[in-house]
Amino acid sequence: MLRSLKAEEKDLILEDPVRPHIPYEKRFENGRNVIVLEENNTVSAIVCVALTNAIPITEQEMFDMADPNGDICIAYTVWSYSKGAGRRIINQLRDNAQELAALNRMVTLSPLTEMAERFHISNGATLLRRGEQCQNFEYPL
Repeated sequence: MLRSLKAEEKDLILEDPVRPHIPYEKRFENGRNVIVLEENNTVSAIVCVALTNAIPITEQEMFDMADPNGDICIAYTVWSYSKGAGRRIINQLRDNAQELAALNRMVTLSPLTEMAERFHISNGATLLRRGEQCQNFEYPL
């Protein structure tokens, strides 16, 4: 089951391996959210997302572009606590995005690592572009 992170779970943000420097409050401002995959009453994965109307190539662009009415879902960090949970949360996020008519695209703002590239490509995404700090992968909806 996907749900928003609860306030009493805010310490989980400190475990973000990709963007630990982003404060808890900033992850919930202006069209941004933290989504949890809960399995058997346990948090098994977390993904942070922002809604935008364009595709950012830097973290700052993502913050500047965030819009609660955006039609692009930007997944900008994901981590898991059990094997395969990262894949499951991304797939469920994609499936849920398909059900919401207002969302037209699902794109990542990923670090420039081979691990990020392998993860997204193996989950069905395609590379859109590489910037100096980040890269974007798009999932088909």
